[in-house]
Amino acid sequence: MKDRGLYALALLRIGLGYIFLWAFLDKLFGFKYATCAGKATGCSQAWIHGGSPTAGFLGHATTGPFANLYHHMAGHALVDWAFMLGLLFVGFGLVFGAWVKSASLAGIAMLALMWSSLLWPAQTPGVDEHIIYILVLLVFLFGNFPNKWTLKLSRIKLP
Repeated sequence: MKDRGLYALALLRIGLGYIFLWAFLDKLFGFKYATCAGKATGCSQAWIHGGSPTAGFLGHATTGPFANLYHHMAGHALVDWAFMLGLLFVGFGLVFGAWVKSASLAGIAMLALMWSSLLWPAQTPGVDEHIIYILVLLVFLFGNFPNKWTLKLSRIKLP
């Protein structure tokens, strides 16, 4: 693959990682985007101020055959921690090119769960942005190409 293609893939990797990393930061600090929309920055819904990053969405916005399961998971500390650590790991891993394959696998799992919490997608039956992001992460998971613009953390092996 020519270097231009590798740089395009690096931009795609960094862009998708930014989406995860921003979601983590917004839920942690409440930057008035999704978490504290219409409220002051750092509102009570921010995780750092005692809010739950999963209570709102899982408790009220889930639809479809698994809605009851997600409603019961909403706001539990273990679910909050797993979700936030997942966002941080996937975001950091993709933005900085560290442990890309592990971050891609974690991202695929998270996105599959997010997709299943919104069955059936309203915009396009069966396929929404979660599925497209999964397809992109599959490229990073199974692609055998050198990553451009990465931290050299590859010597630290993750399970």
